[in-house]
Amino acid sequence: MEEKKEGLHAVVCDLDGVVTDTAVIHAKAWKIVFDEMLEKVSKEKGETCEPFSEKDYRAYVDGRPRLDGIRSFLSARKITLPEGELGDDVEKLETIMAIGNKKNKIFREILDKEGPTVFTEAVDFIKKMKSMGVRVAVASSSKNCGPILEAAGLGDLFEVMIDGIVSQERGLNRKPEPDIFIEAVKELKTTPERSAILEDATVGVEAGRNGGFALVVGVARKDDKEELFASGADVCVSQVDQLSKEWIEKWMQNVTPAPLFDAWDNTGVVLKRLDGATEEMIAINPHLKKTPKEIFSEKEKIVFFLDYDGTLTPIVDRPEMAKLSEKMYRTLLEIKENYTIAIVSGRMRSDVESLVNIQDIVYAGSHGFDIHGPQLSLIEPHAEKTIPEVEKVIAQMVEKVGDIEGVIIERKKFSVGVHYRLVKDQEDVKKIKRVVDEAVEGSENLRLLSGKMVFEILPAFAWNKGFAVRWVMNALNISWDDTTVVYVGDDTTDEDALRVVRTRGVGIRVTDQDGASSADFSLKSPYEAEQFLKKMLEQKNK
Repeated sequence: MEEKKEGLHAVVCDLDGVVTDTAVIHAKAWKIVFDEMLEKVSKEKGETCEPFSEKDYRAYVDGRPRLDGIRSFLSARKITLPEGELGDDVEKLETIMAIGNKKNKIFREILDKEGPTVFTEAVDFIKKMKSMGVRVAVASSSKNCGPILEAAGLGDLFEVMIDGIVSQERGLNRKPEPDIFIEAVKELKTTPERSAILEDATVGVEAGRNGGFALVVGVARKDDKEELFASGADVCVSQVDQLSKEWIEKWMQNVTPAPLFDAWDNTGVVLKRLDGATEEMIAINPHLKKTPKEIFSEKEKIVFFLDYDGTLTPIVDRPEMAKLSEKMYRTLLEIKENYTIAIVSGRMRSDVESLVNIQDIVYAGSHGFDIHGPQLSLIEPHAEKTIPEVEKVIAQMVEKVGDIEGVIIERKKFSVGVHYRLVKDQEDVKKIKRVVDEAVEGSENLRLLSGKMVFEILPAFAWNKGFAVRWVMNALNISWDDTTVVYVGDDTTDEDALRVVRTRGVGIRVTDQDGASSADFSLKSPYEAEQFLKKMLEQKNK
């Protein structure tokens, strides 16, 4: 899989609440079936059950797959029912499956009778995107996605449809996991970092954030902007046509992190307000208006995810020369005693473990494909399957460019880095680029990333440093709600993690250059990174 051109490649839309308004039909069907079930429970228990409400719909059902919505609502009401079988009697409502079957039956009856409402401004936006070369997909948890589009006369609006049926067939995880969105952009032949998500449900917004998409838009048609922001939306709009390709691409190129130490005691919006932003779009997540001092003091716990090269150590000519300074080593030891810490690196795990040499912390090597720490361990199984192909590419690199003066071929278990910092002849650099392009051309298993004077060839599937951060958080039972998650990195592959952390944690890019990044703040050098970590220790000891 080749590296893609910059700019907006794709938009992935949820269906209900973004393109069509079947929420009213869904809500009607859910209320009918749940009220019937609750009345049955009331008679059995001899006590009154509160009827199903709009608040229940939004909290437990909206945006979730049908059976998950049932489980969520029943759990909230402390009602226990067996899962049941596919053909369970819809009239008895004695199992989760029976409730789901009856809800779908009622929904289809109302849909056939009333038809869905269409948000014409959203349809116009999608058509305009397509006319400008942006590819568009719909990704919905509903198994009724196709019938709804047909009933609305929109059967040919989207190039790709990933719905509840496709999800079941392919074994995709449900929202808030980002699987259906990742699958959609994969079929559109692009990647999350070049795609925008449009979602009206909090669980869908969270899925977009978890997937590390370039822009996660909350469509706040229900006056629920605050909830959408809290779930990870970058911006909120009340109507989809408040967006444009130009604005989205400006967002992607113009979100420049603020200098962290300058912002520490200052007030005001950190994120730049872009020209052409509507009031809804200017109402950026309140998190992005906070100073670092406010952010780091509002939650009891802090966890640090730290890149190695260019973050904890300066970039050097040869990878083996990147050694921790004595000051940084001592600072990391102190941080470890006070906070949870994980090192997330493109290097092999064994390599970065040896270089850092601190026991009882988490190490995520090979861009997160290989993770190990106290009471946790992961070797990503998909990456393991690509090892033979990576070894083949390493052999190609050695054969075709290994004799170029200054080139360094860094052999890793799951990837290969071709460093050209020491290559003086620009014609040789062009040859190296041509060879790495050829190595991944036509491969569905490998992708190419360009870093700081290095070409990285690595597995091409939905796993990166951002996914590794979430895996570690889940393994250590770390919640976004009560923990300030801090990611510090300096290079292209760190942007995958910075997009996942954005809006619900703190992203810091180590760079002395201006330019777009998903980070909130910037530090100029590893020296400043060390000063930042010391500042955190000072704050801890106050």
